[in-house]
Parts: sequence; C-alpha cells; structure tokens
Amino acid sequence: MKYALIPLLLIVVFSCGKKTEKPSTPATSVEVPKFSADSAYAFVQQQVDFGPRIPNSEAHKKTGEYLEQKLRSYGAQVIVQSFQSKTFDGTTVNLKNIVASFNPQKQKRIMLAAHWDTRPFASKDTGNRDAKFDGANDGGSGVGVLLEIARQLQSNKTRAGIDIVLFDGEDWGEREDMHGSNPLPEGLEDWWCLGSQHWSKNPHKPGYRAYYGILLDMVGASNARFFREGTSMQFAPRIVEKVWNAATILGYADSFIVQEAGALTDDHYFVNTKAKIPMADIIQFESKTQLGTYHHTTKDNMSVISKKTLEIVGNTVLYVVFQEE
Repeated sequence: MKYALIPLLLIVVFSCGKKTEKPSTPATSVEVPKFSADSAYAFVQQQVDFGPRIPNSEAHKKTGEYLEQKLRSYGAQVIVQSFQSKTFDGTTVNLKNIVASFNPQKQKRIMLAAHWDTRPFASKDTGNRDAKFDGANDGGSGVGVLLEIARQLQSNKTRAGIDIVLFDGEDWGEREDMHGSNPLPEGLEDWWCLGSQHWSKNPHKPGYRAYYGILLDMVGASNARFFREGTSMQFAPRIVEKVWNAATILGYADSFIVQEAGALTDDHYFVNTKAKIPMADIIQFESKTQLGTYHHTTKDNMSVISKKTLEIVGNTVLYVVFQEE
C-alpha cells in the first residue's frame, strides 16, 4: 500500500460533520485563468499511452523526457535531479525528480507537487498481483493537472513564484503484507517516497524555501471526495484550511469535505518533516480510512478518470496560487 495509515501517530481524528459557513470572497480579487479539463485529461492519456511508468523501464524513460520537454515548452526553468536508490526487493533504480520554476526571480515561492512513477505491480489486485497497470489516477492524474497549470502559467503571471515538483520513485514500496520485514539501508527512512526523501534532504537549489506546498495524488477519479488528510492536518493545517476554503468559494464543497481522515505516508510527509515546508495533500478517500477501490489494481486506467474531477481540483489549485500576494 503506497499510503500506509499511521495509527501510531494518533492523529486520525473524526469530525462530527458540523456545518461551517461559506468563506467570503477575498476583498482584493485577481483574475484567475480557467482550468481546461480537456487539456488535463489529454495529459493523463499521454502518460498512459507511454505505458506503466515503472523506474528503469523504457516507458519511464520516455515519460521523463516528455515531461521535461513539455515543461520547458511552457517557459519554465527546469532542473532535473537524477539519483539512484534501492527498493525493498533489492532493485537499484535510476530516478529523477523534475522541477519546473515559474517567476524564478520571485523570493516568495509556492510548491506544487505530484509523483510521476507507477507502482511496478498491482499488489492489491484480486487477480494477478504481479500485473503491471496504467496508473492513470495514481500518479497520472496529479501530473496531468500540474501540466495544465504549467500551461496556464505560461501566459498568466502569478504574484508569487511557482515551483512544480514531479517526484520519482514514490510507488515502489513494500507489498501490503511485508511492512517492516526488510531492514532499511542507511539514508532511507521508508521504502516509499524515494524521490521526496531525496529532494527533502537535497533540494534542487541549496537553501530552497517555499511558503507552502500542495501535493496532488489520485485527483482524477469520478465522484472523488477529498477529506482533510491526517498528516496534512498535523503539519500544515493552515494550508489545508486555505485550500478547502478556496474549494468552498468555488462551489466545490461536495468534493472537498470538511472532515478529517486517516494520516498517510505520502510525499508530503517528507516535505513537511525534512524540508520543513508545510504541505497539504489533496488525495481521494472513499471513506475516512479507505482509498479508492481501484488503488494498486489493474482497474486504475483511463476508465476511472473524470474530466469534472480534474477541473474541480485544477480550478481550486489555480485559485489558491493566484490569490497569493
């Protein structure tokens, strides 16, 4: 399971579901570009067309080249952070984090992130648990939304600088029944989130700081609901409030649920704890303790992707970053 629930942290809190008043629109509003769901959907489809983006594979190599080229074509300053790491099963993987900066001269930075790799096996599938799968939502959707945001940033300037960080090696963690069975090598704290662990200790620019960050993971499925994830609430409650308030202002309260869910080990965990940048995770929960039924199965393909959900998430993130002074 990519996102291990963390009961030992005792931060899984259940809300009584008390209604909150709709936040008011900021007094000084700015023009926010409209997110194109068609464009984001096409970006997800392009990734899937390359094949499963499993590190060391040809599909992974081609996808990485595509992402670099696409981000540069939108006028971003792109830095590629290449490194190697070991996986739980002893494989040495060649990984790269891809960082695209807009308005690089701005001191105030906002970080938007997703992971671009695919889990190498459908470890929760009821059929073949060694099967490869598309990862359309798990990885592909977050990257698709961020590519569309990058396209918008090409011609629409934000007042703060924006750094889009695509982490690699997030999804080659232990199988669900193997947690803690393999000792970690020196320098690794978890078999999951290899890219964010590396970046958090070795940022793309020495001394890099961001005002805050937003992580997008599994943000494209039909009728997705986004609860306030526990690790985000522990380390970045102010950012959670900012994002969920923006969604409410835009009329998306049915998707962004003002209730807390389980705490997850995702890329934001290491950004929060090691890089000390408050980062909130937008991630789908089917219930407060369960992720999508397609998660880490061969069902995670384009059939689960909804343009409406991509649009909801994309418009929300665009609204947040364009409101920053």
